[in-house]
Amino acid sequence: MSARKIIDETHTIAEKRGNGLLRREVWVNEPGAVVRYNLAYINHHLHHGDSGRVVGYDNQQGYHHRHYFGVVEAVDFVSFEDIENRFECDWLALRKKS
Repeated sequence: MSARKIIDETHTIAEKRGNGLLRREVWVNEPGAVVRYNLAYINHHLHHGDSGRVVGYDNQQGYHHRHYFGVVEAVDFVSFEDIENRFECDWLALRKKS
C-alpha cells in the first residue's frame, strides 16, 4: 500500500526559547492512517551526533523508537497521538532545563 506525505514542517526556534529546529513529517495510507512519522528536535549546540537530533521519535527501520542524545530505544506504540504527546513532553522538559 502506498503512502503519501501530508505534513512536512520545520520550525526554527528562537535562541531565547531554546534554539534549534522542530521537525515534523507524517505519511498516511489510502484510508488515512499514519503509517510513517518523524518527529525531531534538532540542536547542534546541545548534541553533535545523530545529525544534531537531541530528541526524536520515528518508525524508520521497521520499528517505533525514540532518539535521545544519540541513544536509540524501542518504544511501545499505542497511537500516533500518543507518540506526539511523548515528543512534546520530552521537548518541553528539555526547554525547561535550558
